[in-house]
Amino acid sequence: MPLKCRSVIPPSQHITDMIHIILHFIVPLLVALTFFHSRWRNATVIMIATMLVDADHLLADPIYDSTRCSIGFHPLHTITVIVICAFLFVLPLFMGRKTDDHEWHPTARVLHLAGLGLLIHMALDWIDCMV
Repeated sequence: MPLKCRSVIPPSQHITDMIHIILHFIVPLLVALTFFHSRWRNATVIMIATMLVDADHLLADPIYDSTRCSIGFHPLHTITVIVICAFLFVLPLFMGRKTDDHEWHPTARVLHLAGLGLLIHMALDWIDCMV
């Protein structure tokens, strides 16, 4: 007879956790579709790739705790890092256009999208702290 495990986390918390994870994929996709029409696939991939910032969860014990607020706890989820993310987002806006066809330099575009993806990630984590 298989063992039955009782979860100490209520089922409603599991649903909230799943919605939070899904939003980390849906929100960047919607932002890319809305603001980066011609490059929405590339923008989506770059913004979703910023989820690697959650690697800092591996330093925590336990690695995952649904009741813990990530903001201010994990090393890559601090206010200092969030300010750096904002800087990455706005830096290309001040660097100006680099090519003749008024397109951003590819490095500037990636920095802008990475900063945006990280800011979206931090905003979703902050909202999760409020719920």
